[in-house]
Amino acid sequence: MADLSVDLGFRTLKSPLIAASGTFGYGEEFLPFFDLDILGGVIMKGIFREPRPGNPPPRLHETPAGLLNSIGLAGPGSEKLQESIRRLRARTPVPIIVNVCGEDDDEFVAVAETFSAMAEVAMLELNISCPNVRQGGACPAQDAGHTARLVGRVKERIRKPLIVKLSPNVGDIVGVALAAQDAGADALSLVNTFLGLAVDIDARRPVFANIYAGLSGPAIKPLALRLVREVCRKAYVPVIGIGGISSGRDVLEYILVGAAAVQIGTINFREPAAALRITNEIEAEMERLKIGNLSEIRGQLQT
Repeated sequence: MADLSVDLGFRTLKSPLIAASGTFGYGEEFLPFFDLDILGGVIMKGIFREPRPGNPPPRLHETPAGLLNSIGLAGPGSEKLQESIRRLRARTPVPIIVNVCGEDDDEFVAVAETFSAMAEVAMLELNISCPNVRQGGACPAQDAGHTARLVGRVKERIRKPLIVKLSPNVGDIVGVALAAQDAGADALSLVNTFLGLAVDIDARRPVFANIYAGLSGPAIKPLALRLVREVCRKAYVPVIGIGGISSGRDVLEYILVGAAAVQIGTINFREPAAALRITNEIEAEMERLKIGNLSEIRGQLQT
């Protein structure tokens, strides 16, 4: 039987599949669909210190093979999320990962400290790359210096492993990745959504109030796969690949270019039990290809 376990160095996951932040709610919503314990982890929807209403509607816009979103990181705030985490832990042993957000560096640090102190939380993902909070998509992950300073500050104040989530909307993603790594990141996750634009030709206006929005889904997979490979070739910390994954074969492609694990996102909207199907497909593909363990093919792309 194929071994789907993944060794990140600081933690072993039973599966390479992690539910991506913002696409899986707070985990509880998916309990009726499948046993969450088959996953390598569940990442909570991005959280700030205080409740946030998010961006005005419309917030979603479908594109060919993709989805534009301008949610604006709406959320209940840190106190309410702690309650959700405790409820989820009572229902499943799946590793819980908190996606940490902040309006400024001080808030990133404060939120990270709050959830690092929770026994129910396995690790943190520092979301320095969301493109739909500020107009124009500005974020810390677009600057290597800012990334290094912020990651360093957070790492000094927490006791849990730290994943840093990177943006594709940058000229040199490898440079930013190495800055995060050198500042103390235990792992990197990439990529967040690509900055895009939707236009309402009848109104002659942008569809979204923020003008730009984040593009995800199968349309971005070739772009994300390239960026993951580029970072994997230079970084020594584990890389978690994100972008357009909707099948077992997609997962193995990311592993082949060097990813240690992957996150599945947009597919969860269309198919709530996608993780179960994808897990079965990974096992079937590994059997067909006579792969006993994912480490056998990790980073083995022949060029």
